[in-house]
Amino acid sequence: MSSVPVLRTVAEVRAWREEQRARGRAVGYVPTMGALHAGHLELVKAAEAAGSGAVMVSIFVNPAQFAPHEDLDRYPRTLDSDVGKLAALGLGQATAVAVFAPAVAEMYPRGISTTVAEQRGTFVEVRGLSEMLEGGTRPHFFRGVATVVAKLLHIVMPDAAFFGQKDVQQCCVLRAMVQDLHFPVALRVVPTVRDPVDGLALSSRNVYLTPEQRARAPAFYRGLCRARDLFAAGTTARDELIAAVRAEAATEQLDVEYVCLSSPDDLAEVQAVGSGGAILSGAWRMGTTRLIDNILLGFEF
Repeated sequence: MSSVPVLRTVAEVRAWREEQRARGRAVGYVPTMGALHAGHLELVKAAEAAGSGAVMVSIFVNPAQFAPHEDLDRYPRTLDSDVGKLAALGLGQATAVAVFAPAVAEMYPRGISTTVAEQRGTFVEVRGLSEMLEGGTRPHFFRGVATVVAKLLHIVMPDAAFFGQKDVQQCCVLRAMVQDLHFPVALRVVPTVRDPVDGLALSSRNVYLTPEQRARAPAFYRGLCRARDLFAAGTTARDELIAAVRAEAATEQLDVEYVCLSSPDDLAEVQAVGSGGAILSGAWRMGTTRLIDNILLGFEF
């Protein structure tokens, strides 16, 4: 039997949080949608390394961030395996780990539809940042993300929350939300965890790739690396950096949706990497699977 407790209700999480507070433990929080891989586990390790005496991992496939035509129903749900991976992680004995795996009705007591026009209740929007990049093709997405993370932060009440850089726009959106709504939590961004052989960013959606698609997919990251090398050699121009990514992606005939060079502050497209740095990011499709990746140029979170 797993040594990691699985909590199902808000009341159980708040009782757990009070227990940790009574023991003088700082609480680190890692929100996930499950199907845990090494990238998620690295966030848990980062929480422990940052001094969290207790770590809460939420596992919740959030309907509000899916559109009706997207993959909500087939998104992998592997709770038992996920809990086993956390139990086997081997954190220090002084670190308490728990999982919050609520039902949809617990998180959305008024019900939830993937159709925005049908939704009722309270939602959170981060205007501006949410409309950039991914927001161009997924206008519903960051409204759903901001809403569920605001709920989860309010439920867990952590001292720090840990997110992966792979979802860089999400990090920017949530950083703004935390600042604007005065959440008493430190938001930490952990570098993207990649396949050690070919550099493909770890993602729960990688399981959808066929062997042939999986072999071709890393070409986008190779393009990002080419652009990073150009930047290190002095190239700052948007067109040259983006061309390097697209050229490498073309070697495997990737279906590139976009490549952008963006300001870290507002995600607006920039013509060159300035003194404040820039985010080089993009999305591409492998059959019905959509992947994203990015690198940071001239700055760190």
